Amino acid sequence: MKPRVKADTAWTPDGGEMVLYQHGYDFSIMINGQDLMLSHQHESELELARLGCAHLAGRKAPNILIGGLGMGYTLRQALDMLNPSAQVVVGELLGAVVKWNREFFGELNGQPLEDERVDLKTGDIVELILRSKNKFDAILLDIDNGPNAMTNSSNRRLYGREGIQACRRALRKQGCLAVWSAEPSKKFEQILMSCSFHVRRFRVSAYKGSKSKSRFVWVASEDKTILPRGGGEPRPPLSKESKGSPRRPRDGR
Repeated sequence: MKPRVKADTAWTPDGGEMVLYQHGYDFSIMINGQDLMLSHQHESELELARLGCAHLAGRKAPNILIGGLGMGYTLRQALDMLNPSAQVVVGELLGAVVKWNREFFGELNGQPLEDERVDLKTGDIVELILRSKNKFDAILLDIDNGPNAMTNSSNRRLYGREGIQACRRALRKQGCLAVWSAEPSKKFEQILMSCSFHVRRFRVSAYKGSKSKSRFVWVASEDKTILPRGGGEPRPPLSKESKGSPRRPRDGR
């Protein structure tokens, strides 16, 4: 059995230790001793692209943003789905993740960063989104572990009302926002709906063949008709008035 080898180490903006391990052909990234990414568990990253770009089938030159490069699987799937005239902007905060993609992960997914359709931006994804208005046909977000940030506490503002409103402004008409998460979050669903989005929630497998280990993808759009089929439809909370108001009697009673 091949041993697990520490391949490299980097530090997050919050001062956390991020370690890359290699075990044969598999890779894993840990942050402060917790699993962040596993190369053999990437089915949900593929689903993020499939669900977030489903409405772009046949679109001649779509422009999409992927927030969070990860191990490149979401980018790979998006490129495989999109037209040759598409443009894919990838925003990644950590230079080490870009380096590891070029040196280690490219063999896993066909070197997606070498595709001429890709425009890689390093830095704060929130600032990139704030500078964009009516620019993207889809925004796919896979930052940290979803709304519960692990590597950078400032990412929490991306998943708050300010960040989601910025995403809505950055989307073109009939655009979709898709968000990956390791865990469910009713609070985040309410934020999406409070920003005038229609929302679908999808429970997806972490890896092929897995029925017990799930991840979550939300797809949101102002246009309900372009959302992918299936999934669950979160309900907005009852207003204080509706909670407290008595039922009206039927006519004649």
